[in-house]
Amino acid sequence: MHSTPPLTRITRTTALPARAIIREVGLRDGLQSIQTILPTAQKIEWVRAAHAAGQREIEVGSFVPPRLMPQLADTADVLAFAKTLPGLLASVLVPNLKGAERAIEGGADLMILPLSASHAHSLANLRKTPDEVVAEMGRIRAARDAAGSRTLIEGGVGTAWGCTLQGDVKVSEVLRLLQALLDAGADRVSLADTVGYANPHAVSTLVEQALKIAGDRFCCGHFHDTRGLALANAAAALQLGVTRFDASLAGIGGCPHAPGASGNAATEDLAFMLEAMGVDTGLDIDALLALRARVAGWLAGEATHGALWRAGLPSNFKPAAAH
Repeated sequence: MHSTPPLTRITRTTALPARAIIREVGLRDGLQSIQTILPTAQKIEWVRAAHAAGQREIEVGSFVPPRLMPQLADTADVLAFAKTLPGLLASVLVPNLKGAERAIEGGADLMILPLSASHAHSLANLRKTPDEVVAEMGRIRAARDAAGSRTLIEGGVGTAWGCTLQGDVKVSEVLRLLQALLDAGADRVSLADTVGYANPHAVSTLVEQALKIAGDRFCCGHFHDTRGLALANAAAALQLGVTRFDASLAGIGGCPHAPGASGNAATEDLAFMLEAMGVDTGLDIDALLALRARVAGWLAGEATHGALWRAGLPSNFKPAAAH
């Protein structure tokens, strides 16, 4: 007869962070992936309501040519409004030096240069190789410094866990590019699961190594819920000390140049998970759910995602501040 092996006792030795930040990316990553062009007035209402709900970091758009992405053609106007809200860090995506110059001119608090660790996706998304994007980072840093600007620069490494166009992406290549971005002048770096290929074990493995390279300059995890693992992946990164996560209200978003890249982590679901775990987000979840309903109405006919809006908050839910 086979004897039953003893159960392994697992103890957690690292306490969870007391606080975490959710950076809202629906106005950029979300809107760029759908057909509806949201009017500027509604985008401004979105930013105002998100700020009122406690969000203090919002990616308000991207400085890309309007002919390529008309959904984001009014980014300068949305950024100008965001700059009027107290305590709000307004960020924008920039694909190149020209976009960075517009971000500096508009007074963005942060600009994010995306770099894909997948060679195939990099060419499809930015028409540059990964190393050409690193070189662009150097030019952006030089322009920022020459302008005397205080705009922070983040290098975001996408397709970090795999790519629908290329398949596997080597961990060694992701880490090489992370280091290269820092060497080229990025103030900080982040990792993105652009197509939803990551799993909690893979996240723990890569983020642990990324933290050894970047230390406190590793700033953010960006997880897509394509296969239902965005929250689990965020939890895996949280347990390693990562305290900033990108998310999109109603889970909208994806990547136009990555087939199958659908659905960001839903802001309201991520906020609920973190608060339920005792991690303070500073967010009013009821206010987020009310905003979600408004945004979903504006985007009628577009796919939205998430679970909390269907189920509601548990009757025994206590936000982190009440724990």
